[in-house]
This record gives sequence, structure tokens and C-alpha cells, in this order.
Amino acid sequence: MSLELLISNISKRYDHTTVLTDCSFKFESGGIYVLTGPNGSGKSTFLRICALLETPDSGEVKYCSDGQLLAKDISLRRRITLLLPKIGVFNTSLFNNVAYGLKIRNLGKNSALRVAHALDFVGLLTKKNQQALTLSSGETQRLGIARALVVEPEVIFLDEPTASVDVRNTEIIEDIIRKIRKDGRSIIMTTHDMYQARRIGGKLLVIKDGKIIDHPG
Repeated sequence: MSLELLISNISKRYDHTTVLTDCSFKFESGGIYVLTGPNGSGKSTFLRICALLETPDSGEVKYCSDGQLLAKDISLRRRITLLLPKIGVFNTSLFNNVAYGLKIRNLGKNSALRVAHALDFVGLLTKKNQQALTLSSGETQRLGIARALVVEPEVIFLDEPTASVDVRNTEIIEDIIRKIRKDGRSIIMTTHDMYQARRIGGKLLVIKDGKIIDHPG
């Protein structure tokens, strides 16, 4: 895995409100980056732009692999994924929810093993046959992480992954994030909780006045 992300002079406005201003940063392959800032500071917008779901008003989003600039095509988009604070689940089992991403990518080979591994990774394997709609909010978020991991992305964007989640599941999700990092994947996540940012570790960044600031510690 060698996918790097370079953000150059990104700016974004909605109507008459400036959300991001001249943001630049280089995200190295295999790192963990935690972006903090108050609600409304532009964290979610920044993630959506990085994940190629929104276009900046100015500036560039570049992905590189082994020093080569990559086209923003379906091949690249399948190497990255964004998990939102509130995920939608299908009215079927946990297993089928996680398997869906493999199905639409025609990755059926060894799919049962991959789904089982992803569910085990987030601590939900024993509930694989349970209806997803019966999960708690924290378990649902863990299911979303499993659904993201099963397609083996190289860069994972997590937008407030423990928002509205109980304390126990917050601890589990934070541990999952640390385990993902050990797998060599890049993680770029947002949180408004500075204590959580320090618990998770990695590179701490702050959005202030629409700009990305490298936090000293």
C-alpha cells in the first residue's frame, strides 16, 4: 500500500460562507491523522473533498502511488472510502450487509472468509446472522467499519466515528482504529474531542478559521 494524498490550496464556500481557505497538507501512506475543530469548522467538508465526493472551489486534490500521479477514476475511488457518522444499513443480516460491497465489485471469490474476517475485526462475528436493524448505534457504527474494511481500501476517512455512541462502544471503536493503523492502512478522521484525538495518537491537525494547522502536541 503506497497511496499518498496531497491537498494543495483548497478553498470552499457555500453561498456567502467561507468554509475552507487555502488548505494544504500532505498525508503520507500508512499514517493516522486526526483532524479536530468545533462543529461547523469545515471538518466534514474537508473529508468529503479528500474522498472525491465534493469538488473544491479552488485548489487541487492529488493522489499518488509510487511517485506517480493517479487519475481520479473508478479504480482510484475503490482504493479509498468514507464512513459517515450515521450510516444506513440494509434490512438483512450483518453478514449480508458486509458482503454487499464485495458483491457490487464482483469480488465474490473467498467473500465468506473476507466478510467473517471483517466482522471478527470489529467484534461482531458472533452476531453475523442477526438483523442489522436491531443493533445499537455503537454496534451499527462498528458494522459500518466492517463494511468499509471488507473491500480493503488503502485510505479510510472516518467522519466523527463515535458521534452519538455510548462509552463502551467508543472504547471499542478507538481500539479498532488503532488496529487498522497496524494493518498499514492510512486513516484520516475527524473528531471534536481533543481527548479522543490524543488517545488515538497519530498526527494531530486542527481546522481554525478555515485553515489546516499542524497541532504542536
